[in-house]
Amino acid sequence: MTAATHSTLFPRVPDSADAVLEGLDPEQRAVATALHGPVCVLAGAGTGKTRAITHRIAYGVRAGILQPSSVLAVTFTNRAAGEMRGRLRQLGAVGVQARTFHSAALRQLQYFWPKAVGGTLPRLVDRKIQLVADAAAACRIRLDRGELRDVTAEIEWSKVTQTVPADYTAAAAKAGREAPRDPAEIAQLYAAYEDLKRERSVIDFEDVLLLTVAVLQDRHDIAEQVRAQYQHFVVDEYQDVSPLQQRLLELWLGDRENLCVVGDASQTIYSFTGATPDHLLDFRVRHPGATVVKLVRDYRSTPQVVRLANGLLAQARGRAADHRLELVSQRPAGPEPVFTEYTDEPAEAEGAARRIRELIDSGVPAGEIAVLFRTNAQSETYEQALADAGVPYQLRGAERFFDRPEVRNAITALRAAARFGGNDALLDDAPDLPSQVRAVLSGKGWTPQPPAGSGAVRESWESLAALVHLAQDFTAARSGATLADLVVELDERAGSQHAPTVQGVTLASLHAAKGLEWDVVFLVGVAEGMMPITYAKTDEQIEEERRLLYVGVTRAREHLHLSWALSRSPGGRPNRRPSRFLTGLRPGSHAVAGRAGAAGAGGVERGSWTAAATAVLEQAPRRRQRTPARCRVCGRTLTDGGEMKLMRCEDCPSDMDEGLYERLREWRGEQARRSGQPAFCVFTDKTLIAIAEAVPDDEHELARIPGVGMRKLRRYGADVLALCAGRDPAEGQDQD
Repeated sequence: MTAATHSTLFPRVPDSADAVLEGLDPEQRAVATALHGPVCVLAGAGTGKTRAITHRIAYGVRAGILQPSSVLAVTFTNRAAGEMRGRLRQLGAVGVQARTFHSAALRQLQYFWPKAVGGTLPRLVDRKIQLVADAAAACRIRLDRGELRDVTAEIEWSKVTQTVPADYTAAAAKAGREAPRDPAEIAQLYAAYEDLKRERSVIDFEDVLLLTVAVLQDRHDIAEQVRAQYQHFVVDEYQDVSPLQQRLLELWLGDRENLCVVGDASQTIYSFTGATPDHLLDFRVRHPGATVVKLVRDYRSTPQVVRLANGLLAQARGRAADHRLELVSQRPAGPEPVFTEYTDEPAEAEGAARRIRELIDSGVPAGEIAVLFRTNAQSETYEQALADAGVPYQLRGAERFFDRPEVRNAITALRAAARFGGNDALLDDAPDLPSQVRAVLSGKGWTPQPPAGSGAVRESWESLAALVHLAQDFTAARSGATLADLVVELDERAGSQHAPTVQGVTLASLHAAKGLEWDVVFLVGVAEGMMPITYAKTDEQIEEERRLLYVGVTRAREHLHLSWALSRSPGGRPNRRPSRFLTGLRPGSHAVAGRAGAAGAGGVERGSWTAAATAVLEQAPRRRQRTPARCRVCGRTLTDGGEMKLMRCEDCPSDMDEGLYERLREWRGEQARRSGQPAFCVFTDKTLIAIAEAVPDDEHELARIPGVGMRKLRRYGADVLALCAGRDPAEGQDQD
């Protein structure tokens, strides 16, 4: 890792207030020095908004204008709050509270509950979905798993918009929400859910805000005590504030105006949860004398990426669009965004995986690449394609890093080793902190080389490897740091869920990608019906889908790939078309020439229809025409990626040759050992099962099995066919 990267992760503390302002551009400096009265910062993607507001707080503290304990900075995720605390600490602003709305409210509620209500605060439930299921049972209403999630989301929306059960039907109609069940039924479930909570003496996540608001409204003495504690407020991502959060903020403020808000209406993508940009857009109406600063210098993305992002918003309509910010890239020129059309979704996933493999082989770190999609259901196809290509990956939005059992056990072991210090024999031969961490974690499953496979063992190793990498970065930034210092850092990160980077390509939904960035971004499934999503009907919903794509585009620093498939499954009708949001932005988007060639080639880049592009098409391997994938047993059309691998339904009987399967597994293990790569990079388990079920006689039959592909056919085909024929692979090679 470079020294520049180290200085970004763990920068040196400035030696004065003026030093805090060094390196800020004129607009960022204007934010940092605007310490009095209401301040509204309109900050586009990649313009350094977090840098501006943390330097504002730090400058005020270091200059003696702000007392650290009187400042409350709030944002929306634990990760963002943890990052903010880390930056403030490195700027010398120790003691400033940086929390999420819920974290700050819960802290106050726990402290004041005995005084305001008496007794102890009711238990906070981690997941409300079981309570919703119990409420449905009490109402004799049957809900499947999907309906349970949808009804739970409706209850959450109702609470953050301060809608009581009796008003749900009217409020949902006014908001234009498409209820997953009859609105009267949802109102009944909502009421039963609230009754159950009271009976069981529990509260949910939204109750934390509701109860804090109730306490501050009803008890003026408590409200004044909170206001005496916090004199200055900073709110990040202000475009995502819900009516309930806005009400809480107003109660914290009282009649004061020491408030700084930061946001971008063009990044409002959570309206389904009750978030609204109206509070940001109306800020100057509520605070006529507010200082307004616009940040439009984009330090993240190349001019080519920024041009596409600006083009997306130029076509937008509505109130948020009227306040859009025109970004100006500050980076050198880079490659043009690549637009690629594929015949079907598996081909699209394979194409992305192939390009990612090439990027990694050329030196791009896997952790600097992301595949972003509209819905989580799209993930599985890309997981399989990356596994087939031998590419490590991580799922964003899966189990939280510090909640993983292997991470908890590792930190416990590191804490114990730090406590023993030099008396631990395990550390005798470990001269520095990274060596000590490797020594301790080697007893927990960490090895210098990753294990074969893509299952739980590999995931556990990736978690431990992330801790090893963090120790290396920590030591590079803090010379002489000890194991005890690292444990303190890990505890702070765990408290804020500020996870270290796991090395692997990131797979994430567009919503989960908000606030993150990568050198290379693949935006996949950019087709009508997915972007915008089918159920986006109103103009407002369509425009939010456009903003969601804008967020995805602005995650890319340098390389941006956008792709879509003409059909969902191999052999399906090619009746899909690229997203309307790309019209006028992708080269040739007004012409239909070349589509037939695209379908035949499997994947065609649409950078421009030039002689060079034609040459690429002519050199590209021709993808075989596919018929609809059907189950070999019952004949049903297959759409699930795993079932298409097997060419049968999961619950249809298997006719697998178990002896052949075991021989294939043994052969695969030997191939993996020879090449020094995980076994799944040779063939996945499902591909081996499909081979053992089909028992192909020749290359043509073997090539028809999903997961084989031309590259693997050329490399392993002779061996596999020899095994299928009952011969030793070496015999097959001799005959070739």
